[in-house]
Amino acid sequence: MENVNIAQLEDISGQILTWVMLRGPHVFLAIVVLLVGLQIIKKMIKLMGRIFDKREMDPTLKPFLSSLVGIILKAMLLISVASMVGIETTSFVAILGAAGLAIGLALQGTLQNFASGVMILIFKPFRAGDFIDAGGHKGTVSAIEIFNTKLLTVQNRLIIIPNSAITSSSIVNFSTMDTARVDFTIGISYTSNIKTAKDIIERIYLADQRVLKDPAPMVAVSNLGNSSVDLTVRCWVAAPDYWDVFFHFNEQFKIELEAGGISIPFPQMDVHLIKE
Repeated sequence: MENVNIAQLEDISGQILTWVMLRGPHVFLAIVVLLVGLQIIKKMIKLMGRIFDKREMDPTLKPFLSSLVGIILKAMLLISVASMVGIETTSFVAILGAAGLAIGLALQGTLQNFASGVMILIFKPFRAGDFIDAGGHKGTVSAIEIFNTKLLTVQNRLIIIPNSAITSSSIVNFSTMDTARVDFTIGISYTSNIKTAKDIIERIYLADQRVLKDPAPMVAVSNLGNSSVDLTVRCWVAAPDYWDVFFHFNEQFKIELEAGGISIPFPQMDVHLIKE
């Protein structure tokens, strides 16, 4: 019995020795690759962090992206190390791919919002505090999150828009430029004097300090309508003054034009009855 046990031990020892002689260098090299690879991944993550800081990336996105990249790189490293020691990795990679595909299909909408959120936070088409028109809504950006963006409308209503709805359509950012052009269309009657109307309008916007001198404001006849001569007024103001100037001038134009004898007509139709 003892001879059998000794023989078995010698056989097992021989197998282990053979395996070590055949696979030992590969195992040693795999361990070295694993340790060196982990150090390289660690340095790459730190480098990514510095790049994110230079680009002033959103604080909520930096740790998530760093962790995601770290997990992907470590998974690739482990697969490489496993193949070095003779472990079959083809089926393992296939299982991971199938699982990833299934998860992607199940979370298709969520992943689209996530990818759109990442693009918004990286490329910054708008920032918190900007007034934008996106996803069919206008408002001030109160928060940019991974899956959605929150807007506060001028009525102080909170609108939560999925990020995919924003990136799949055009985005108008009213806060990007320092100045904005205010446009008006004013109709006067055909019996009114055009030069007098233009002089009154020019006097109004030239007296307002909010109107910029460069580019110069202008007023011109833009259309001969069915019941009015249309004057187009354009002036440039600082972006924050846009709505104040718009509302103020609409009121002033009507008051001053009527005081100057200029008639502002309303749409009208003459009906002639023919008696047979």
